[in-house]
Amino acid sequence: MHTPSRPEDLDHPEQLWARAVIMAMVDAACSTRTEFALDEDGLWCHSTGGDGWWRLSVFDEGRAVFCGQDPDGSHTHVGGEQIDFLEGGPDWLPWDLLRDDAAGNMFGFVYWWEKGAWHRIPYPQEVSEDGLEGAAPWVGSHEEFLGLTASSFDVPHVHERALTENVDRFAALVREGRADADAVTALLTASASATATATASGPGAEGRPAPRVDVALDIATRAGILA
Repeated sequence: MHTPSRPEDLDHPEQLWARAVIMAMVDAACSTRTEFALDEDGLWCHSTGGDGWWRLSVFDEGRAVFCGQDPDGSHTHVGGEQIDFLEGGPDWLPWDLLRDDAAGNMFGFVYWWEKGAWHRIPYPQEVSEDGLEGAAPWVGSHEEFLGLTASSFDVPHVHERALTENVDRFAALVREGRADADAVTALLTASASATATATASGPGAEGRPAPRVDVALDIATRAGILA
């Protein structure tokens, strides 16, 4: 990824949406307090560590917006003032929502997709980093996506490779338009079975709640990734 980040660092919005939804459904299914939310404004991650955040919104006619901030990595003030991430943005942007974000000084980056490419404002020369890589390294890396999703299972006694392979298989089904409720169940129960096997004689074997498949199915259905 470039420093500061560039539009070409982000993969296609369809890929990003699939990754974001998979991360959200796994986290929500396996965590008692998920950092993800899906609503009419898009899919959010409310905390990426250190109060960072991101939101992905996908619209009709091949349009999308990806925005957020990494407090440690978003160096986007010039002369003591936050740069205007919305200057010259297209008319179709969700302006009310984005202006609220801007008023709260929440931005480290704003990218929008139209006409087959990502765009952002031209950064002033003083901007050294916008924080995209720190807040959302998965936007340009399938491997980062796999690792982050695997970590949401919170199963320290299971080798990460087994978890990432399960996630990778499910992601392939989503790309092919063949993911269904059975595939969601298989993803979560396979990881749960691996956990039970790995921890059968060690700490953490008892009391670990089973993944909430119904929660994952609700997110996957509302996000439209199921066949």
